Amino acid sequence: MEEVRKSYENITAGQVLRTLAGYIKQFKFASVMTPIFMVVEVLMETIIPYLMADIIDNGVAAGNMGHIYRVGALMTAFALVSLTAGLCAAVFAAKASAGLAMNLRNAMYRNIQKFSFSNIDRFSTSGLITRLTTDVTNVQNAYQMLLRMCMRAPVSLICAMIMSFVISARLACVYLVAVIFLTVFLCTIVPKVTKYFARVFEKYDDLNESVEENVSAIRVVKAFVREDTENEKFKKAVTNLYGMFVKAEKMIIANMPVMQFTVYACILSISWIGANMIVYGSLSTGQLMSMLTYCMNILMNLMMLSIIFVMMTMSAASAKRITEVIIEDSDLKDPKDPVTEVKDGSIIFENVSFGYNKTAEEPVLKNIDLKIGSGQIIGIIGGTGSAKTSLVNLICRLYDVDSGSVKVGGIDVRDYSMEVLRDKVAIVLQQNNIFSGTILENLRWGNENADLEDCRRVCRMASADEFIENFPDGYNTRIEQGGTNVSGGQRQRLCIARALLKNPKIVIFDDSTSAVDTATDAAIRKEMRRYIPDTTKIIISQRISSIRDADRIIVMDDGRISGYGTHEELLKNNEIYRDICESQISGLGDFDKPV
Repeated sequence: MEEVRKSYENITAGQVLRTLAGYIKQFKFASVMTPIFMVVEVLMETIIPYLMADIIDNGVAAGNMGHIYRVGALMTAFALVSLTAGLCAAVFAAKASAGLAMNLRNAMYRNIQKFSFSNIDRFSTSGLITRLTTDVTNVQNAYQMLLRMCMRAPVSLICAMIMSFVISARLACVYLVAVIFLTVFLCTIVPKVTKYFARVFEKYDDLNESVEENVSAIRVVKAFVREDTENEKFKKAVTNLYGMFVKAEKMIIANMPVMQFTVYACILSISWIGANMIVYGSLSTGQLMSMLTYCMNILMNLMMLSIIFVMMTMSAASAKRITEVIIEDSDLKDPKDPVTEVKDGSIIFENVSFGYNKTAEEPVLKNIDLKIGSGQIIGIIGGTGSAKTSLVNLICRLYDVDSGSVKVGGIDVRDYSMEVLRDKVAIVLQQNNIFSGTILENLRWGNENADLEDCRRVCRMASADEFIENFPDGYNTRIEQGGTNVSGGQRQRLCIARALLKNPKIVIFDDSTSAVDTATDAAIRKEMRRYIPDTTKIIISQRISSIRDADRIIVMDDGRISGYGTHEELLKNNEIYRDICESQISGLGDFDKPV
């Protein structure tokens, strides 16, 4: 998260504005029409007090009913125009702000899909969710207020000031002093409040993370009776968010009493000075009434500007966080002229070193040299943290090597189109992610054009067809979010079938049969050996039974290849492999180390 923090601090205000402005796009017309209608509304409202003074001085005081009717009708017409313009401005502002929010969410989501694993590692899942929801909503509300109030308040204030100077320059100077005073005050506290709101949204990330973990793992929480612990964890996140909000609001809250003081001071000053001017004949009663109306108009607009200031301060932090995601470049990119065909499933590692943290003292993988022939079955075994998964992640270019090269089909993976490479290198990860929808829809993630018979074929290979056929709706059975209505073993088999449906040149099983029994595990391997002999199969497992029949077995230890050979060769020559075998054969289980 330290990298994310540094990235956030390096984003400039100009960069944020340019980025957000680029996503107004098809809503430019609504964005332009909103302030135009607001100006019309303000002009009508500004003229009405002036007409009201005319009615008092030339109609009421003179007893001229005809003048009252004429000017009254004109005031009514101006009021109707103002109302219509205000309604139109509200509609256009809503359309423009909602459209901006839609474009920002789409832009962030599209860019997240392009992220490499290292990009994703720099952002927490909860942080990305906060950006897509809370932060975008803040920017949406701020943009709507910007289009309406940021145009209305200054224009209304300027028009009212002009009319005030037309009526009485002496009284209008009172407003001028108030405006200058409040502007200086707001500019003083803006920078401090912005920093607090930046930290507030980090606390939102922590809150979302707590909710996400608890809800997704609710069965584990209940099984271990840890509800109280999770409640305390959530309470701590909420309390931290509360504390940060209070600090930010304490600074903003000073805005209201200062505004109130300025409003009442202006009203008293204008009433006192205006009364004296009426006595001496330099101001009429109607003009004083207009000045008081303009006074309230000016000061209410100043109040509105202060509310806008609060909203903009909050949204500034959100806008930077959104920009941070949108401008994040993927660490992995296609070359200028990418290779678009994977010849076969051969794999070569040439002096490969790799680390997730580029500043770490030692890399995760160290000087890996390895050759795997197309169509071979390769087993990988090793203790926890021995970099088994890191090794296979480089094959489909989920990460790039720090040094050396990884070749698939005789070509460096960095020379391929990533879409082509990943389409031909299927990987079944340790975490079996099943999406909400039918079984058939989940399987077709592997090939959206696959027909029912193709899906049945791969399900037979993955030993999934039997339990699917036992469901009342068969392949149309709906899977709940996260696959909660199927067992762990069933999820694993569906994920294997989904990967096989891609017809890959290489298929990687990252401990993906750990939840199935040994008989089913053996049946899956038998079917794959029989039906996809030309596909290179890499099996990461902690069970010797899952890999002992492999053509070659890789033994990983602390980021290095400790052994490479057949089951029999490794039993003779590799102590780590021999210890694992003995621990499992003696009934101690599939442990990293013998007990």
